[in-house]
Amino acid sequence: MNNLVEIRDLRVSFDGVPVLHGIDLDVAPGEALGLVGESGCGKSVTWLAALGLLPGKADVSGSVRLRGRNLAAARRLALERVRGGQIAMIFQDPSSALNPVMRVGKQITEVLRLHRGLVGASAKNEALRMMDLVGIPDARNRFGRYIHEFSGGQAQRLMIAMALAGEPDVLIADEPTTALDATIQAQILDLLVDLRHEMSMATVFISHDLAAVAQICERVCVMYAGKIVEEGPVRHLFDRPYHPYTRGLFDAIPSLTGPRRRLVPIPGAVPDPRYMPSGCAFALRCDRARDFCKQHRPELLPQPGGRQLACAYPVPEARDILHHQEEYQ
Repeated sequence: MNNLVEIRDLRVSFDGVPVLHGIDLDVAPGEALGLVGESGCGKSVTWLAALGLLPGKADVSGSVRLRGRNLAAARRLALERVRGGQIAMIFQDPSSALNPVMRVGKQITEVLRLHRGLVGASAKNEALRMMDLVGIPDARNRFGRYIHEFSGGQAQRLMIAMALAGEPDVLIADEPTTALDATIQAQILDLLVDLRHEMSMATVFISHDLAAVAQICERVCVMYAGKIVEEGPVRHLFDRPYHPYTRGLFDAIPSLTGPRRRLVPIPGAVPDPRYMPSGCAFALRCDRARDFCKQHRPELLPQPGGRQLACAYPVPEARDILHHQEEYQ
């Protein structure tokens, strides 16, 4: 299958400090791809760079192709037609992403006018349909209200409605459930799954929540310190993570079933981009690191089963993590 989006050697620096170190990423039509990792690993920056949404001080290189067209070389006007029309993004905090002094109905109809050419009654009817689609109750009477008159879960649904209004080919969901309680989180995740199938669009789900990724994604990329360190089908990677960092993410998850066990946190923190180690970025936190790791940066190489790995000393055997699986499904 031809890829819908192809990112090659994407690099980003802020004031001369590299934060992305050559990202290669593909998104196929209709695919659900997960990006996971701790805060500061470059998950959001990857897609903000791809869409030209980083501030002027960012130095971006590499190629980002949408249906073969290089967005990195596109002019601003062309990018504005792509953003919201072909690639839409749901941001983490709808209360800051939505305009607090503009009625929510007008914000949705503005997207419809820009990307689908709808105006007047046609735009309003389609906006009401989008509000109904994402589960906003009494949409017609709430069309003229402001964002502060909606709950957190409803605000996120409105953000999704705006993202879907342009009928995008790719939906980027940047930690859309971070500020929501567990019940609303589950509703939003179910909604994203249903909408993806109903609208036949690809979804990129950015999160540090492995359970959420397992629920809605088919393939997952694990990012650390501005690089992809492991990639593969969700089920295979979750059953048997190869990279010590991926293994550490699972060890830090509390189990709600089975015997009680001590959590094993990953020591330390993601390195400051200004002071990156000369070798593997994870070496100082890794219990499998050798002298070789502190001197050489591993490349992302193909593995059996359609997987990729950047590690010289991977986890030799899968320890039992299946007690988490019921929580993921």
